[in-house]
Amino acid sequence: MTRTILLAIFATVILLTGTVATPLGMYQTADAVKSKGNESTVINSKKVCGDRLCSDPKAPVVKKSEKKEETKTVQKAKEESKATTVPPTKDNKAEVMKEAKMSEKTVSLTKTVTGTMKSSKDPGLGHENHQLAIILPPSDKVYRGHLTYTASEPVQLVALHGPLKTGKDRGQPIWSTDGTTKYGMTFVDDQRASGVWQFAGNALAVHTMKKEPFTVTYSVTYTENVVDNVKAFRGTISSEKDPGLGHENHQLAMILPPSDKAYRGTLTYDASEPIQLISLIGPIKEGEIHPPTTWSPDGKTIYGMIFVDPKKSAGTWIFSGNALAVHTTKTTPFTVSYSVVLTE
Repeated sequence: MTRTILLAIFATVILLTGTVATPLGMYQTADAVKSKGNESTVINSKKVCGDRLCSDPKAPVVKKSEKKEETKTVQKAKEESKATTVPPTKDNKAEVMKEAKMSEKTVSLTKTVTGTMKSSKDPGLGHENHQLAIILPPSDKVYRGHLTYTASEPVQLVALHGPLKTGKDRGQPIWSTDGTTKYGMTFVDDQRASGVWQFAGNALAVHTMKKEPFTVTYSVTYTENVVDNVKAFRGTISSEKDPGLGHENHQLAMILPPSDKAYRGTLTYDASEPIQLISLIGPIKEGEIHPPTTWSPDGKTIYGMIFVDPKKSAGTWIFSGNALAVHTTKTTPFTVSYSVVLTE
């Protein structure tokens, strides 16, 4: 009996020990997972509080205000970084080259050429029995300058304007080597062997209507100007009825239209008949003294009119004013070829 009781007590102890040991092993396993392989003595408490051991220090709670301040600080640091970042240096070599090319087009360098030459047979059609000494050869630019010369005999001075567009040869003197490429020809015959001539045109030459060669010594100072219709102009136009009051029976070819800003420069022209040169000044403001000669399209806008009658169909005029025109007192139209270069 006693032996039976002892065996029952022993069995009960063993069962209780197993029951207690099993949870302890589980807690130890959980603690082992959290401790990442460290002994329990290192981890301290083995109680689990959510996703951490209760003995672990709590993660610091960041307040909303602190989060905002932190965000602002990060943004400010980024902005300061952008501000202090040095932008990459631009290779502006292409821009400099472009500006240099533009300057070449707009800036006209003054040149001076001197020499002595002997004339040769004029290559122009209809000029086979004439002599010509070309000082400045035909160019797509407009020359402007002054020629000082002395020749072995009286000579004529020639400036060319063109080439002319098809149908623009309408009675004015022209010069052509092949009958296709034609130039308006300013032909000045002062019957002089020496002198000074201011000119504008696409070519400059000295000429005689003889077969025998002549000799000319010259000095020419000039600029070459791109035809931009701002500073340099070249063209051929036919006149129209003058719109000025009192000029109803006259003809007018307006080369530079009325402008608030005054023009000044050199005009070299070649017309189909003798013409008059006109420069307008104004308009005249109310209360100002009226000039002796005026021009007005409507009786309200009134200009002072400078009226020069050289009684020639070709020549050069150094002018200034608020408009530039060529005029005749006839009712029939005329044609004029011209080159104009304005000065600053």
